[in-house]
Amino acid sequence: MQLQTIDWVIIVAFFVLSLTIGLLTMRKAGGSAREFFLSGRNMPWWLLGVSMVATTFAADTPNFVTEIVRKNGVSANWEWWAFLLTGMLTVFVYSRLWRRSGVLTDLEFYEMRYGGKNAALLRGFRALYLGAFFNVMIMATVALAAIKIGSVMLGLQPWQTLVIASVVTVIYSLLGGLRGVLITDLFQFIIAMAGAVGAAWVVVDLPEVGGLENLLAHENVKGKLNIFPDFSNTSALIPLFIIPLAVQWWSVWYPGAEPGGGGYIAQRMLSAKNEKHAMGATLLFTIAHYALRPWPWIIVALASLILFPDLASLAKAFPHVPVDQIKHDLAYPAMMTYLPAGLMGIVVASLIAAFMSTISTHLNWGSSYLVNDFFKRFIKPQATDKEQVVAGRIFTVVLMALAAVFALFLESAHEAFKILLQIGAGTGLIFILRWFWWRINIWSEITGMVVSFLVAIFFRFIYPHTGGPDLESWMVLIIGIGITTVAWVAVTFMTPPEDINVLRNFYQLVQPASSGWKPVLKRSEGLKKEPGQLPLEIAAMFIGCFFVYGTLFTTGYWMYGETVNALIAGGVALASGVLLVLIWSKLKTVSKKHAPVHRSKTG
Repeated sequence: MQLQTIDWVIIVAFFVLSLTIGLLTMRKAGGSAREFFLSGRNMPWWLLGVSMVATTFAADTPNFVTEIVRKNGVSANWEWWAFLLTGMLTVFVYSRLWRRSGVLTDLEFYEMRYGGKNAALLRGFRALYLGAFFNVMIMATVALAAIKIGSVMLGLQPWQTLVIASVVTVIYSLLGGLRGVLITDLFQFIIAMAGAVGAAWVVVDLPEVGGLENLLAHENVKGKLNIFPDFSNTSALIPLFIIPLAVQWWSVWYPGAEPGGGGYIAQRMLSAKNEKHAMGATLLFTIAHYALRPWPWIIVALASLILFPDLASLAKAFPHVPVDQIKHDLAYPAMMTYLPAGLMGIVVASLIAAFMSTISTHLNWGSSYLVNDFFKRFIKPQATDKEQVVAGRIFTVVLMALAAVFALFLESAHEAFKILLQIGAGTGLIFILRWFWWRINIWSEITGMVVSFLVAIFFRFIYPHTGGPDLESWMVLIIGIGITTVAWVAVTFMTPPEDINVLRNFYQLVQPASSGWKPVLKRSEGLKKEPGQLPLEIAAMFIGCFFVYGTLFTTGYWMYGETVNALIAGGVALASGVLLVLIWSKLKTVSKKHAPVHRSKTG
């Protein structure tokens, strides 16, 4: 495939824009660690929300969706659609709590909620574990998608793709800090959405596809269209629908969909002007992530079943691609080779934008952990702002280099997704309850983290050689959740609670609902009891889910030509939207003037 002059002009212009934003924000970003990592805590909801969407619109996301649609149909998307419940829980329950905490990174939470040396050690370990190991693994999956896109669309070798895609990303991330990332994300999201929608439009009109009606009626496609899995087919219903909705969303830690918020989502909330902006940002992100983006990718995935019905056809069409990378996720970039000049440049730029927005966020987020929660906390507590910014820039380069190397050993984005789910299996409930139940202690966290990791290692590397019966991935997930949950709950009751002064200070700072803190309140004379609005917040969470799912299904049913179902889904979305507006006005926030200020261990 050859790019035309207009395509190269679009791509080069995009690179120039990204670098320009980095240069324009460089001076302000270098002013302090708080500015470099949180943009001065003064960002508006709409910019933060778009940035979250751009970050989760990774280069591997269309590939991931394409793979699961080709293998198991549209209904297989419930594997990640179920995380909407987690997202709405963050919007209406946790976004205000995080913004109220006043921390620089969400890992500071450990020394705010727990006490003693163990809390400090856990904070430092998590900084390395999440900021380096876990973060590098996530970036590697994104880089793997870039490798496949570069191989199919541009004929590049893996190392060439990584060098070209990484250099510009690292440069503007180094220069502009989080502010540069946020502003660049805005333009990257616009380009990414334009490319995805434009690509779907053109692919449907290809002669081989013959329009939307022919696509939906094609023999290779019509068995893949159901939005809900076949309820009579338990082999598909359990792993694709029941497990994600009943268990996975609350029990599994996964970046960008953490129960209780966290990671780069928490970073965006902590960067907001106030609690309302934190809520608005996460709501915009959740709606766009689940209701706005999926269908263009799904349409391309379905069309790919006509042009590339199996892996053999993909291998035949792209003989230069290494055999170990011929997976179903390759079908998305394969379909992009059919685009005309001009649109091809926009789509290539959009895929580069998807890569850069995700990588830049993970670089800034990961380096914030390594600087604030490891370097300054343990190596150089008296580090100046300038030294912290320099350290953050050094860590940015190191993280990108490690991710690029690791990407060369991966084969499938979907496989990496399953590994990450298994590593965090059983820990999600800790992240939910630690805000609202006083009895959660540092040993709960340590036990959950260690046991879930060991169980994941066992099933990944040891169990296959034991001669035991074959287990489906969902079975392994459930076993991991069960073992981990039993372990941390048992340890919680076997170990003493946190020091009463630590618990009292946490409650006073964050002001969660009081129902789970009664023993602390009884022992704390003068501590103001905060009744909270948890029942209203939970109601808003479920209403928000009905709104987003209704919007998502309305779009799908209209495309399928199922008018009655579309009207029903649209009615649910409209009614839920009206209720959300009414509830929104009733949700209380702590004003800036009266909000407590957190002073972390790092100053």
